Amino acid sequence: MAPGERVGVAVSGGADSVALLRLLVELRQKLGIVLSVVHFNHKLRGKASERDEAFVAKLAAKHGLEFHSASVYVAKKAKEERTNLEDTARRARYDYFRSLVESRACHKIAVAHTADDQAETVLAHLLRGTGLAGLGGIHPVVGPVVRPLLGVRRSELRRFLRARKQTWREDASNRDTKRMRARIRKKLLPLLEKQFQPAVVEHLSSLAMLARDDEAFLNLFAESRLIPDLTEAHVNPYAADPAPRCLRISVSDLTDSARTHSAIARRMARLILKKIKRGSGQVGTEHVDAVLALARRGKSGSSLALPGGVEVRKKRDALVFCAKENVGEQTLQNEHREYEYKIDLAKGDADVNVPELGCVFRFWVIDWPPKRGETSRDEVVLDRIQLRLPILLRNWRPGDRLRPHGHSSAHKLKRLLNQKHVSRWERDGWPVLTSGGVVIWARGFPVDAEFAANEGTRTGIVMVEEKI
Repeated sequence: MAPGERVGVAVSGGADSVALLRLLVELRQKLGIVLSVVHFNHKLRGKASERDEAFVAKLAAKHGLEFHSASVYVAKKAKEERTNLEDTARRARYDYFRSLVESRACHKIAVAHTADDQAETVLAHLLRGTGLAGLGGIHPVVGPVVRPLLGVRRSELRRFLRARKQTWREDASNRDTKRMRARIRKKLLPLLEKQFQPAVVEHLSSLAMLARDDEAFLNLFAESRLIPDLTEAHVNPYAADPAPRCLRISVSDLTDSARTHSAIARRMARLILKKIKRGSGQVGTEHVDAVLALARRGKSGSSLALPGGVEVRKKRDALVFCAKENVGEQTLQNEHREYEYKIDLAKGDADVNVPELGCVFRFWVIDWPPKRGETSRDEVVLDRIQLRLPILLRNWRPGDRLRPHGHSSAHKLKRLLNQKHVSRWERDGWPVLTSGGVVIWARGFPVDAEFAANEGTRTGIVMVEEKI
């Protein structure tokens, strides 16, 4: 919290948040900050929730502070979204905090998590199963949210309030031992303090701090290993919508034990998933291990669907991580781009826009043999007299066959694409040109010998593909 900043203090009405407010009120002149009070009503406890809000509003008025409040029927929201009640409440609360910062009503939001909260969180993560990141517990600063009391015991705050004869509200749900967090608070921690280690809270808080430091260093190291290799890619370079943002990494960078320890490989995979994941859904250890198994043992062309709309594909010596906007937890599927456009060359030149690919195919008529500079090696040139109506530009279909120039017979296009190592997801919408129902050209291949311009051609049709 810097001088001049507007700091909103999140006050539920409980002892910890009331103590935080009183502390900051006493320190505001010294810190040079402008305080306001923030309250979020979860509408979970009926009239008790309303009395909590009234209590906090009165407290703000007593100290002459601006009061920000919002409410959401969290139980209803959780039921509609089929999500965990506590997680829904937390997301709704922090969404409100974020809105206050985005509107510039506050620069920072101060939250009253204590050393006891930190110890409870670390224990909860341990009991559920966690890695180093989970051992880090609650972070003291996350974006605009600050937690200045993480090193202070809950009992100290109550003594502080009693010395000032400051009352607070008690939330009865905090005593409900049906909830895991309440059982840890009321049963497990007191047992550990009494029978095992009186300083268990301090030790768990210290462990969290050390774990966060180690986690930050290891992530930084893993990130540095990614930077030289990680490249942007797109499933289809001609896609109209670049939403399928992908990142590519060589398989060897994840599997070569001589260069990359398995712990770093896991972090590298997790960091890539974090970079591209757009939807909801938690990516866990089992998902990261599945990515590494795909890298080590998966066949080229195989893929793996992960939460949050992420698909990981193995393409020869690389893994391609792809994600799309607004897919939630749906499995990423190929968008089958089906299209068919008739080409009319009766009036000469023609342009065919193909929005499904985000490109345009241009056709123009030239005399053949061409004058120098009229064509290039990259252009497709057809013999006009060999063409039969209808002439169609469409996506490739199973069963399509092509006899590219230089081949003695026609081959299935699928086989030709396999030989060129064009993966199944890159084939989606792959353009072909047909004449009288016969495939005479496909992207990446020479024209069918029967329809290609040759020494006997008098009029040529040049075709060029350009991105829009």
